[in-house]
Amino acid sequence: MKVLVEIQDDKAPFALEVLRSLSFVKKATPMSIASEMLYKDLKASATEVKLHKQGKLKLKTAQDFLNKL
Repeated sequence: MKVLVEIQDDKAPFALEVLRSLSFVKKATPMSIASEMLYKDLKASATEVKLHKQGKLKLKTAQDFLNKL
């Protein structure tokens, strides 16, 4: 199982050390800034899709997007 934990930047080294010291933790590595940004973007996109399916948000069509280019 994978678990995402948000930790304050100044406490991250200590938290990683603690996690790595636990015998049942297979791997504990920090996310890169690019990975963190991608995660946040995907999370926001998933929220938008959920709201669209509930009828609370109207999304642009691909054609509308291409017309603006």
